[in-house]
Amino acid sequence: MSDDFTLAIIKPDAVRTGKAGPILAIINEKGFEISAIKMLKLTTAQAESFYEIHKGKAFYNSLVEFMSSGPVIAMILRYPGAVEEFRQLIGATDPAKAEPGTIRKLFAVSVQMNAIHGSDSVENAQREADFFFSKVERF
Repeated sequence: MSDDFTLAIIKPDAVRTGKAGPILAIINEKGFEISAIKMLKLTTAQAESFYEIHKGKAFYNSLVEFMSSGPVIAMILRYPGAVEEFRQLIGATDPAKAEPGTIRKLFAVSVQMNAIHGSDSVENAQREADFFFSKVERF
């Protein structure tokens, strides 16, 4: 399985507050190539399916509600070692613990409203990319 791509989602809080443009600019400045991108509004059922790995956890219902609350921007990003490199760029899930200059330190409001999602493994990057994009939508 290739480690040269990852799946990223600009979350509803960032889209709603006009932070998508600056986030995309940072992604481009760091050299990530966008090989697929779309804006969509997840239904509750789609959010439940995407976050199924968290089902049963205390935060699951609020996460599903939040991720289906407004438009998101999903994208496949290409870069050598993309999963790990992108995780470093976005920073810790908790913005209070994120390193200065990371996307979450700059744009996140809380652990849930943390502006952006990035795949946490090569396997999940493949699963998540397949969730959002067909083969013909990828470059």
